[in-house]
Amino acid sequence: MPDTIIERILARAAGVTDARPGQIVTCDVDMTVVIDVQFAQDRLADVRAVHDPDKVAVVLDHAVPAPTPRDAAHGSKARAFVAKHGIDRFYDVGWHGIVHQVIAEQGLVLPGTVVCCTDSHTCAGGALNSAARGLGPLEILQMLCTGRTWYRVPPTIRYELTGTKPAHINGKDIFLAISGRYGDATDHALEFGGPGLASLPLSDRRTIATQGAEIGADFTLFPFDAITEEFLAEVAPGASCTPANPDPDAVYADVRTIDLATIEPMVALPGTVINNAVPLGGLDRTRIDQAFIGSCANGQLADLEVAARVVQGRRVAPGVRLIVTPASQQVYLEAVKRGYVATLVEAGAVVTNSTCGACFGYHMGVLAPGEVCVTSSTRNFRGRMGSTEAQVYMASPATVAASALVGYIAAPDQQAEAAA
Repeated sequence: MPDTIIERILARAAGVTDARPGQIVTCDVDMTVVIDVQFAQDRLADVRAVHDPDKVAVVLDHAVPAPTPRDAAHGSKARAFVAKHGIDRFYDVGWHGIVHQVIAEQGLVLPGTVVCCTDSHTCAGGALNSAARGLGPLEILQMLCTGRTWYRVPPTIRYELTGTKPAHINGKDIFLAISGRYGDATDHALEFGGPGLASLPLSDRRTIATQGAEIGADFTLFPFDAITEEFLAEVAPGASCTPANPDPDAVYADVRTIDLATIEPMVALPGTVINNAVPLGGLDRTRIDQAFIGSCANGQLADLEVAARVVQGRRVAPGVRLIVTPASQQVYLEAVKRGYVATLVEAGAVVTNSTCGACFGYHMGVLAPGEVCVTSSTRNFRGRMGSTEAQVYMASPATVAASALVGYIAAPDQQAEAAA
């Protein structure tokens, strides 16, 4: 029978001929990833043996370097865990970054594989043609011990991309256009394809795949193509994998066509992205206190590049804090080499350590009551980035950088007009 991408991957991982929507399959897991905050769970100390240490990675990302004694204890537990179980893929302070960025750039997410982690944005791996999903701590514990987990095969919504993405449009704009128009996708897989994919670089694909969690999707998947192949040749040369592309006659719950050429800069209003995103041109002038660029969705090198380009030769508006958090140490280093960090700092930005940080409202940019933030991070619900009395708008890195320069939410072209 014809398969969607997720049906093909799950059937292969389960060792069955077909995996149809609604069917429960038990799958071998190719990579199980544990993050620092999971070491708050004492159960990990009780693990007697890891099923296969070569299929496990441990990444410190949410609170590194440790901002509190409690977080420092989690780091100590992580170091003891990898030493006990002989886990070589350990990304400690200095080699760390946001987990989804780290495992991608280390070649641990391969086409056709099953990847699991406790973080809900593990779906970022779908940009690389992987069935990647965030699961709970107990499921991760089970995988560590058995190497297996189960899934209910989801129905798939297909997004057929046409046209060419305008240069000033980011994957965040594309996702917000989808979430604003179509809303919730709970218990579904999202699959992207079509001729428009050729204009979508991997950085934009990773942004879209990461954000799938915000509309309730189980998986967000892109096909394997020349863009995927080029990236993998760099990070995992010679790696063995079996890409999973859909059959032309695959059956979908819905097929939706998106003309990339028509996408405008978008912004999600505070609270949610579901049916709550609008074209930026229709937004009233909204004053901001903070502008944040970072997270697993938009802390990539391409995001720092566009932010530096927008602010170059200008200064952040008085009363506004521009905070930029690279998604990994590797991204940070390359941004330093290319001069992006210097440009951002000269404009008045603070470039922080590579961590989840402000995105989940823990450190490196927490909001106070009454403050307004425009962010390129992953979530905008009340209390996400600090006070429950703060407001969080979501937009692309270009929009966030432009907004920081004028003190209100604005697109880069509006920012240029304000400077004239």
